[in-house]
Amino acid sequence: MNIVKVSKMSGKLSGIPAINTNTVTNEFCIKMKDTDSICGSCYSHRMLNTYRKNCQPAFQFNSDILSKSVLIEDFLPVINSAFFRFNGHGELINMTHLINLVNICKKNPHTNFALWTKRKDLINKLFKYSDSYHPPKNMILIYSNPKIDCVRIEPPRYFHKVFNNVSHGGYKNENCTGQKCMECLACYKKDSGIDSIIERVK
Repeated sequence: MNIVKVSKMSGKLSGIPAINTNTVTNEFCIKMKDTDSICGSCYSHRMLNTYRKNCQPAFQFNSDILSKSVLIEDFLPVINSAFFRFNGHGELINMTHLINLVNICKKNPHTNFALWTKRKDLINKLFKYSDSYHPPKNMILIYSNPKIDCVRIEPPRYFHKVFNNVSHGGYKNENCTGQKCMECLACYKKDSGIDSIIERVK
C-alpha cells in the first residue's frame, strides 16, 4: 500500500519520476526566497503560485506524510524506474523527511536516486552521528550550492556532486544549460565523470 505520491515530471526532467514536496510551505524555503541566493530566483515558488498551483495539494500531502513520522516499509513506494529524483520541487523539511527518503532508497535497491538539497546540517547530523543510518549505495547526494556565480568544484562531506548556478551565458565550464536529464544523466550516475554541474539561472 503506497501512500507517497510520485510525480511525472516534464520539461528537462521528462522521463524521470520524482517525489516532490510543497516549496510554498517549507519554512527553510520561505526563509531563503528573499535572499540573494539562488532561492531568490526559485522556479518552484513561481510555478506553484501560478500555473502549477494545482500541484500544491499533492505536494503538501507528501510534505505532511514524509515529515511527521518515519513510515513503515509497506507505506513506502515501489519504484519501477532506473533513475529517480527527490526534490524536483521542495527541499528537505526535517530529519524525519530525510530518513524516509533513505528508507525509500533501501526498499528499491535497483533504482538510482538523486537527492538535491542545501540542508548540509541534516545530512551531516544523520550520517555523522547516527549508528543506524549510512548513505545507501544507490543514493546520490547533490549539494545545491546556494551562491550564484560562485562555482564550487568539490562537494561537501557525504555529498557526491555539487549543483551550481551562474547568471551569465557562456561560462567556460557550463555543462547543464539546455540539456535534458535523461539524455545526460550526469546527476544520476556516480561514475558519470561530472561531479560539478553548472547551469544558467532560469
